[in-house]
Amino acid sequence: MSGSARVGIVVRTKNRPWFLRRALTDIAAQRYRSWNVCIVNDGGDRRTVEDIVSDLSAELRPFVNVLHNSESAGRSAAANQGIRALDTEFVVLHDDDDLWHPEFLEKTVEWITRHPDEVGVVTRTEIVFEKPTPDGGFVGVEREVFWADLDEIRFTDVLEVNRWVPISYLYRRELHDRIGYYDEHVHAAEDWDFGLRTLVRHRVGFLDGSPLAYWMQRRGIEGDMGNSMFALAHDHERFDRQIRDAALRDYAAAHGSGLPLYIAGLVKEESGLLLERLRRIVREEVSKALDARPSDLERVRRRLFRRYRERTLRK
Repeated sequence: MSGSARVGIVVRTKNRPWFLRRALTDIAAQRYRSWNVCIVNDGGDRRTVEDIVSDLSAELRPFVNVLHNSESAGRSAAANQGIRALDTEFVVLHDDDDLWHPEFLEKTVEWITRHPDEVGVVTRTEIVFEKPTPDGGFVGVEREVFWADLDEIRFTDVLEVNRWVPISYLYRRELHDRIGYYDEHVHAAEDWDFGLRTLVRHRVGFLDGSPLAYWMQRRGIEGDMGNSMFALAHDHERFDRQIRDAALRDYAAAHGSGLPLYIAGLVKEESGLLLERLRRIVREEVSKALDARPSDLERVRRRLFRRYRERTLRK
């Protein structure tokens, strides 16, 4: 691999040859050429990955390296393996099922070079929903902009929920020397955890304009061909709670439990008040609905009156 490349691209994959071929084709289409690729085959078939790499052109093959895990090490460990194997100024995770605009690397490298005070840059991103094709591949059928109102990367926003995905984020490799690597105990939402740790002390830029990154999603697809947004939905929720709990415990260890206890009390009190308001609204709405309908007794009275009137008219 070339030691002069500025960008290191980590591709995590496992038993998804169709996606891996597409990802390598996508990387090869970049207008910016100063890159190396490290494929981390995390427990997938070794021969299949080697065959895909051997099919690359002679021009590209020297810039692609492969690491094989006999058993899956997990998403975070696989990312860290790839990063440690690269000796580049910048790093980006290009998972095997996601895609870039051909100008992604060109524009992100240009941005981060012009903004030395920022440790990374996030691009406008588009979600592309895919469906299977008869040949075993996938094709995009629907698109929507991810966080369309995003105009800046703010710590306060990311505290609520992640505002970027790995395919859209190029950052300085030295960031790992400052804050560490991806948490290998976190097997989903590891990018959110890494982003939170980054934003505590560092700025991340935002490159607005047309989307340069494409986050590919496949509703209802399970198994190896699924994507983490759906296939790991339960894990995302679990690790979300785990990350928040760990951060709160770190804060309490450093500053005491006073503030967390006070906030928890306020949340409990406000939750109780909100629940009581909801109950009152429900009672009021039910009362209105009942008042708008005739009572059972009134319906019986009307029915008897109609029968009496019909009999009277017949006479």
